[in-house]
Amino acid sequence: MKPVGLLGGSFDPVHNGHLRLAIEVMEGLDLDHVRLVPLNLPNATKQPVAAGEQRLAMLRAGVAGEPRLVPDDRELRRGGISYTVETLQSLREELPHQPLCLILGMDAYRSIGTWHRWQRLLTLSHIVIAARPGSGATDPADLPAEFVRAETPDPDMLCGQPCGGVYRHIIQQLEISSTQIRERLRHGLSVRYLLPDAVFDFIHRHHLYSKPE
Repeated sequence: MKPVGLLGGSFDPVHNGHLRLAIEVMEGLDLDHVRLVPLNLPNATKQPVAAGEQRLAMLRAGVAGEPRLVPDDRELRRGGISYTVETLQSLREELPHQPLCLILGMDAYRSIGTWHRWQRLLTLSHIVIAARPGSGATDPADLPAEFVRAETPDPDMLCGQPCGGVYRHIIQQLEISSTQIRERLRHGLSVRYLLPDAVFDFIHRHHLYSKPE
């Protein structure tokens, strides 16, 4: 049974870096599909600029024509602060036997020991670390021992069981950020080719990101 990938974020706005990451992991690990999950509210002081409905609409527009990239609005529907463990639990209830792969960047993975109920994550999903070529190994001292013990060099392990592994996957990461895009828009600079044309058109049609945050 092919694994299902899960990539969360504010997607404020979604851009080509997000989508290339999802596609490279999906193709490289032969995932069934990748769920793209916009958060509702982060567990932090800085809130998304665009409303949840707008971020979801941009995401849907951005992946139109890519049937294996699937927008998933469960965190927006759930409301409140978005906790990854609750999202994984919800998806696990829908897919009780299918392998799940939570896709994280290196910075997010290094902080995983600070996450809400982090002890539950590997009981619900595998973790795929999307790393740049040449990036150094994660210092085990930065991580809970459970994650260090779960690391595997074998991607086939992700198909062989529904959860419990940590695998590092090298991708050609694009140096694009939503913060950079919002900043350029506030200064009247072009963001063409940093994000899908449909997202570019949505932003201009709805006059998003033109005011100071």
